[in-house]
Amino acid sequence: QVQLGESGGGSVQPGGSLTLSCTASGNIPEFNGMGWYRQAPGKEREMVATRTNGGWANYADSVKGRFTISRESGWNTVYLQMNSLEPEDTAVYYCTLYSLRGDASYWGQGTQVTVSS
Repeated sequence: QVQLGESGGGSVQPGGSLTLSCTASGNIPEFNGMGWYRQAPGKEREMVATRTNGGWANYADSVKGRFTISRESGWNTVYLQMNSLEPEDTAVYYCTLYSLRGDASYWGQGTQVTVSS
């Protein structure tokens, strides 16, 4: 199975920045891309950003202009640079690996991001 190791979460003041990282390891099948989801307290898990193997990037409307996703394909690594963080960004952030069918097939354990004054 694939293992996804996440890091970079923490507590930050509104307007601050954090960078999350995730590296996939193990028996990695062919995949279309990597991305990030988040789940806020009392909310469903939602897509935040996706980076395809072809270099395309997609973002949730709520984070456009503030978050940047990047890939290091040689090491199966994805980053999420988060700027101008808001309390609404508080959530557990999960790394995911997309199958060739486009499904989010593998998940990391999650890393907590807390934005508060």
